[in-house]
Amino acid sequence: MRGVTEAPRQQALPPGEDTPLLDELMPWSVAPLRFGRAWIVAPDVRTLRGRWDRLVAAEGGERAALFRPSRARTPDTAVAALPGQRTGTGRFAREDGPCPEPVRVLADPFDEQWLLPDHRLIDTARPELWRVAGAPQLFLVEQGYVPGAAGPALLATGALPEGRSPAGRPGRIRPLFRRPGGAEPNLAPGLLGFLGERYGAGRGPADPLEWAAWAAAAAVPSPAGCRVPLPVDRAAWEAGTALGRELLDVQLRGALSGTRPRLPGGRRPYVRAALPARPEAPSYDPGGEVLEVGGGRISPVPEAAWAYRVGGVRVLERWFARRTAPAEPGSLEAIGPAAWPQEWTSELLDLVTVLALLGGREAERAPFAAGGGPGRAALRAAGVLPVPDRARRPASVLDHREEGPEGQFTLV
Repeated sequence: MRGVTEAPRQQALPPGEDTPLLDELMPWSVAPLRFGRAWIVAPDVRTLRGRWDRLVAAEGGERAALFRPSRARTPDTAVAALPGQRTGTGRFAREDGPCPEPVRVLADPFDEQWLLPDHRLIDTARPELWRVAGAPQLFLVEQGYVPGAAGPALLATGALPEGRSPAGRPGRIRPLFRRPGGAEPNLAPGLLGFLGERYGAGRGPADPLEWAAWAAAAAVPSPAGCRVPLPVDRAAWEAGTALGRELLDVQLRGALSGTRPRLPGGRRPYVRAALPARPEAPSYDPGGEVLEVGGGRISPVPEAAWAYRVGGVRVLERWFARRTAPAEPGSLEAIGPAAWPQEWTSELLDLVTVLALLGGREAERAPFAAGGGPGRAALRAAGVLPVPDRARRPASVLDHREEGPEGQFTLV
């Protein structure tokens, strides 16, 4: 199998120190979630229900061993329910009820899986994020900085993100809105007015989604954190937000446009030879644009899809590894499909399309990442910076009673 050309590496810090940090422009951020136990996340719902049923059927020491206790969670830990979730709050050692309805999460960059949304099972769930999740919320996930590594500095998702970098570096999760229902943008006070006045030709403040689109097009990594250069003029702003909106739509699987992403020219990846029941690590033939998986063959797979990395880690290889890694016999992680499910192949074809579209347009981001417009000094002069401390704290959004440990209710 012939090798492939490595993806181009990002420059460490193209903009200067005057380029604003995303941390200044989207001041409220949350550290990544920490699930604590691998068995509560899976690519399919049937697997999670099977694991739950196996766990609640066990008793005593066997239940504790299957549970995989940690310092944060044991079967005897009592915690509140997650916001918006109807799950038990009694100690899990006494749990004998049905499996809670799994929820969709972004378990890894571009890898949506399912999670058991039970607070008793999750080491660090970040309840403040659960309170503001749901349409039209958009989470921007700032990737941990890896010197010289290829990959975007910023990703977007509508699903609740786990938020950790594939390279193991800590990142930050930044909701676009501070309150449910798209209320109160998580932006430096005055930023939307500043952008509207400078680039909007008198049409009023910029829109929060317009800002997110610009960030998707222009964000660059730096040792200090993700930076977002601002453009010189209105024409650059409009071109950058147009590109960024298309990039966001691809990452959100067509949620903005209402149309699933498609490769240009009517091309579509197809299964040319069925994937085996137990696939091996994938390999790639750039000449034929073929992804080979243990005798299975998928094509056309553009080289941009195979080469696409986040944090220096190839996304397609990691996606496969999370579904094929061997599990300890007898553990809950070992409960899963007996053979490769057809729906996983369908998700793989969608992923190839998404990565090909994003990778194929990466070079178009360069003019916007170069910036050249107003920097931190101009934002300070306009009163946008520094941001007040209150903007860095989550908003008070508790508008209903939340069940606490052992059935008690939170007092507000």
